Parts: sequence; structure tokens; C-alpha cells
Amino acid sequence: MRLERDGTSLVIDPGTFSDLDGALSGTSAILVTHEHVDHLDAERVAAAARDGVDVWGPQDALDAVAGAGAPQERLHAVRHGDTVTVGPFDVAVLGEWHALIHADIPRVANVAYLVDGVLHPGDALVDPAGNAVDVLLTPLGAPWVKLAEVVDWVRAVQPRRIAVIHDVQLSDAGRGLSRTLLGRLAGAGEALDLGPGDALDV
Repeated sequence: MRLERDGTSLVIDPGTFSDLDGALSGTSAILVTHEHVDHLDAERVAAAARDGVDVWGPQDALDAVAGAGAPQERLHAVRHGDTVTVGPFDVAVLGEWHALIHADIPRVANVAYLVDGVLHPGDALVDPAGNAVDVLLTPLGAPWVKLAEVVDWVRAVQPRRIAVIHDVQLSDAGRGLSRTLLGRLAGAGEALDLGPGDALDV
């Protein structure tokens, strides 16, 4: 996800499943929710950091970026309750842990970012802590996702709009069905389906 304002761009979770050439081109800063490769391409993020881009994320994620050659002065650890300012963006950091995938798989640190009304949860159904959410970036398919829980989460957050993320594991037919159910049941209108390079005015 790439947010742009006043000539500044902020990329959230540039992972290995994403089109990073477009997303990272000219970016001013990177936010990482957690260390899993579908959210963090450590090599590409380290290269961006070597080019002067600052990176925020949980310490374990930053350790992976440092291990790929990022300069330490470009890496900034965050945790639940922190607030940071990145150019024109005000960022609130929420949440602490990745959602449970299975009892046999250790949980990793996961933070969400609320950026000027846009909430990116990473891999957890994060409580926005009373903050108003304009656009909720809504995970649709993952080993840890159950659609009924996502619907209840959207209802609890009460965003003005939802945009689907985390759906690469679904077939086109599965994405269509899940988006339809989410839009019908969650109470925030039609689930927006943004493809690579698609834009949404916030």
C-alpha cells in the first residue's frame, strides 16, 4: 500500500508478493507491520534504506532488514502506543502480535498503522483504540483469516470504507465470493478491490 500527499509517499508492507518496482519508486519512507516475507522483502527494503529511505517497524522485522545490509541509522523500532510523523503523515502505532495461525507456529510481533484515517492492520484484526477510521484495509484471505471474524471486526471498527488487502492466496472466484459477502455483511459498503497501481482518494 502506498500513500501519497504533498509530494511525499509512504509505503506500508512492501512484501515479496507485491509489485515493488512501482511501489518503492521515489518513496520517502517505509512502514513494516511484521517480518513475514509477504509483508517484508528485506533485501529490497534494505536497498531503499541504503538510498536514504527511513524504515519503521517492530524490532524483529528491522533486524531482518539490517541483516540484509540496511544502515542502522535508517531503522526505527516502534511498538503499540507510539506515534511518529513522516513528512505530512501522522502515524499511530497499534497492536502487538500477529494473529494465531496454528498453536504449533510461534507468533511474531505485528503492529498496525493508522495513517491519517487509513488503518493497515498487518496480520491481525487490530482494535483502533477509539480512533475514527476512514478507510480500513481489510485482509480477505490468509491462513489466519476466518471471514466471519473479519465481518465482525469491520462492524466493530465502523470504517467509512473498506479496501481489500491480503488476498493473493485466493482464486479469482474465491476473491469475488469473499468480497461480495464482506460487502453485504460488514456494514461499510462495497469492498473496494484495488489492483496494483490503482488509486483511492482519501
